[in-house]
Amino acid sequence: MTTVQVSLGSRSYPIEVGAGLLARAADIVLRAVPATSVAVLSHPHLAARYAQPLLTGLKERGVPAHLLTLPPGERHKNLATVARCYEALIEARIDRKGLLVTLGGGVPGDLGGFVAATYLRGISFVQIPTTLLAQVDASIGGKTGVDLARGKNLVGAFHQPRAVLIDTDTLNTLPARELRSGLAEVVKYGIIHDRAFFEHLLSAMPRLLRREPHALAEVIVRSCEIKAAVVGQDETEQGIRAILNFGHTVGHALEAVTSYRRYKHGEAIAIGMVSAALIGEEVGITPPDVTAAIITALNASKLPTLFPADVATEPLMEAMGRDKKSIGGKLQFVLAERLGSVLLADDVPPSAVKAALERQTQRP
Repeated sequence: MTTVQVSLGSRSYPIEVGAGLLARAADIVLRAVPATSVAVLSHPHLAARYAQPLLTGLKERGVPAHLLTLPPGERHKNLATVARCYEALIEARIDRKGLLVTLGGGVPGDLGGFVAATYLRGISFVQIPTTLLAQVDASIGGKTGVDLARGKNLVGAFHQPRAVLIDTDTLNTLPARELRSGLAEVVKYGIIHDRAFFEHLLSAMPRLLRREPHALAEVIVRSCEIKAAVVGQDETEQGIRAILNFGHTVGHALEAVTSYRRYKHGEAIAIGMVSAALIGEEVGITPPDVTAAIITALNASKLPTLFPADVATEPLMEAMGRDKKSIGGKLQFVLAERLGSVLLADDVPPSAVKAALERQTQRP
């Protein structure tokens, strides 16, 4: 087991990474939070494989434990589902000394974290991410939230978990598309922070796609280290933490205008990272060879890079204008100066965005 620490003073917590950790999950969870009662929020199809053993382990240790389930899919990450979770927690008699464990991908993690942040004005929670994307990104940093019809994560709160438990064995049964989706965020870390890591990914990608355990564990740990370092400097995204949004301005808008049904999150972010690189070219920040390297890495990850021709530019621009990263109606983008170094551009002209998307769009 490898431990990566997120250093936030009194809100610090460990990220535990290793194979077979779910067999010891009850002990790890109760060591992080000696709770009086526990609710586990997960998807129905994960319950038998992962949630039930955890629930059994907790009950064997004398801690009342309850299972809450929500349907899979981003379209269920909304306030109606949050309200159902509140009712379930009340029914389970989870009090302020209780604990919520989120088990699954980014949707139960984001939504469950928001529930924990707001139920009884805040209870403790622990993240057990089972997808690569959640393991390297969504479970770390305390960003919680839900979507509105007009945009992604427009309602949320910063609420740090008490621990993150990453069992790399859960990736053995992860659908291939979900694995590739997670690789988008892994590639992002190399672009924004660590050129050597980016170059390592290019050579390691075949082994990652084959799910070689050592290769996956290595990139998960390094991704967690990078995100922990950034979050430790800027917990509530007042400065440097914004670099983690590379590719997300277009990516989130693309998810919204396609009703969260066409793309996995990482697929939309992959397209958005190419958009950001081309926008950077348009405004004279990103060299073309950096754009080419990003496309090469995403192609190696078997992720999409072209902007869909059937998505109109105007609805996308409107969605970006509603994004929480937009300030005063001005579009903000994280743009790459070179591999391993990015900057925040506060006022990118809409004409540059439209020109970049036109270049990125595949025409029949």
